[in-house]
Amino acid sequence: MQTYNFNLPILPSVIPQLSVGDKLLLSGELITARDAAHRRIVNALCNGIRLPFKLQDIALFYCGPSPAAPGKPCGAIGPTTSSRMDSYLPLLIEHGLRLSIGKGDRSPEAEKLIRESGSLYLVCVGGAAAYLSQHIVSCETFLWPDLGAEAVYRLVVKDFPAYVSIV
Repeated sequence: MQTYNFNLPILPSVIPQLSVGDKLLLSGELITARDAAHRRIVNALCNGIRLPFKLQDIALFYCGPSPAAPGKPCGAIGPTTSSRMDSYLPLLIEHGLRLSIGKGDRSPEAEKLIRESGSLYLVCVGGAAAYLSQHIVSCETFLWPDLGAEAVYRLVVKDFPAYVSIV
């Protein structure tokens, strides 16, 4: 296991060089999406609606930030259970998604798809949401604010810790 510093987005040529258990310190932009946002993303893709981001250019973080304390860019920012997003994964990967970040195991089908597509799944330690928030430089509601905590947020992170789970 090694530790790597990465600027996002991660280039596809880097993914095969990583091993399960490697620690990545991510800097750059993450896009958040939980269940409700995934439903809207998939609906848009199925209906030919262009998203305001390219899936191949983003890191998709399964989380919903809590409200920010005064003077902070966001509140606690813990990962959510990734397996809940597994039914959406085939379409997202088909449209270019290469990097997802969350918590916990993926279904056998999702794990196989991630491996076969040359994608990458990273995990963050659950229960460390306050710690993870210390690595957030900025947080803005990016898409679908009507979803509240499940809206799509754009995060800028610095040395955000995550671990390679599936490569």
